[in-house]
Amino acid sequence: MTHQLIIKNIAKGFYAPIYFLHGEEPFYIDLIEKFATSHIVKEDAKDFDQTILYGKDIDLQSVINSAKRFPMMGPHQVISVREAQNFKKFDELIQYAKKPQNQTILIFSFKGKKLDTRILRKLKENVEFFESKKLYDNQIPDWIKNVLLGRGRSIDPKAAQMLVDFLGNDLSKMNKELEKLILVVPENQKIDAGLIEQHIGVSKDYNNFELQSAIASGDRLRAYAIATYFAENPKNHPVIMTIALLYNFFTKLLLYHSISDKSIAPKILGVNPYFIKEYQNAAKLFPMRRISVIISGIRLVDMKSKGLGTVPLKQKDLLQELLLVIFD
Repeated sequence: MTHQLIIKNIAKGFYAPIYFLHGEEPFYIDLIEKFATSHIVKEDAKDFDQTILYGKDIDLQSVINSAKRFPMMGPHQVISVREAQNFKKFDELIQYAKKPQNQTILIFSFKGKKLDTRILRKLKENVEFFESKKLYDNQIPDWIKNVLLGRGRSIDPKAAQMLVDFLGNDLSKMNKELEKLILVVPENQKIDAGLIEQHIGVSKDYNNFELQSAIASGDRLRAYAIATYFAENPKNHPVIMTIALLYNFFTKLLLYHSISDKSIAPKILGVNPYFIKEYQNAAKLFPMRRISVIISGIRLVDMKSKGLGTVPLKQKDLLQELLLVIFD
């Protein structure tokens, strides 16, 4: 079941006795739990009928004992069990699930991994499962677009990619920044690179997106200027992120060369069609054999950035070596 459907059902008053939220992406787990706790129990009853427990501080039998009690003020009580990944076994829950207390809504937040399939098979009765899967990096721009569309806003592809390059794949962190944009940008104004620079603090001229663009067009001067800016601002532009982005770009460029029907390249590469021109331009500058050499060089710089096989180098030196590998 999707997180949207679970939230929709809760909003309508259709509750499952037990929710088990598990998976690598914590954002949706927190979203469902927050919605459930804020909607099922009325505000004036929360002190009596809402309980938050932590798996690292309590045993599962104590959780079940709490679940068997009846609510004091309203028709339901909600028990949220956070950090449920700390429980080694779920035998007590398996037994409780066979005949749960109908006035209790029990929510387990099991983060960082998927629940063992052997336990999943045993927890069949009266349990609503939701697996929160981690998004791939190339899925996050569309996620940003959809979140903003749901709030009556729009964003251009470049601005969305700037956010991904700056914030990574932390959806909770990303959502906070989107909420900030929603507050300050009118509904009829499209969010562009300038607004991202103004309100999020990402330079529209000096970022990983622009570095990739400079490399794809063979603009050495601009690429070195951006690298110099990164070296002077290492906290906001860690070299490990730049290495990962360029490795990903050249790996996809190698794949682009092998695609006979270029019209399907965006789908195969997993990139927005808006950016495919960069791959077209870069393919003219970097033949397949050259790309293989570049990828090997990027891997070597990556090892040096981690201090493997050499003394740790400064970010400035690593960035210069990275560009030498590409433009040699």
